[in-house]
Amino acid sequence: MRIALFEPDQAGNVGTILRLAACLGAPVDVVEPCGFPWSDRALKRAGMDYAAVANVTRHASWEAFERQIPGRLVLMTTKSALRLPCVRFQPTDTLMMGSESRGAPEQVHSRADLSIRIPQAPGTRSLNIAVAAGIGLAEALRQTDGWPE
Repeated sequence: MRIALFEPDQAGNVGTILRLAACLGAPVDVVEPCGFPWSDRALKRAGMDYAAVANVTRHASWEAFERQIPGRLVLMTTKSALRLPCVRFQPTDTLMMGSESRGAPEQVHSRADLSIRIPQAPGTRSLNIAVAAGIGLAEALRQTDGWPE
């Protein structure tokens, strides 16, 4: 199970996701450009020392990332009709998160093997990207028995 971030805007969210991924043993792919300078200082506040432990691959572009996707690309988006509880994950899935301010562009939506949404209470727009990544990853690990020992 992997997490992928498409052109993330906020270092704090990326740091939080790197910490999550390090703790749960999930590699992270970051599709650049980022909306902030990639540096230890930018990521340290939320990621603490976990950012240095995380297994991160940075990709210079969507095309560079797309060439190496190991299994299904599962896009987490508020625009999907398919609800998270209805999805059956596979151990080689990559959970893709769009950027905080723009979401995922059409090229990502059209490439995704699945697009899913986390059900929310009426009148709410969206979850924080790091929270959504945690919910999606936890469900995917639960289904695939992928939790670390």
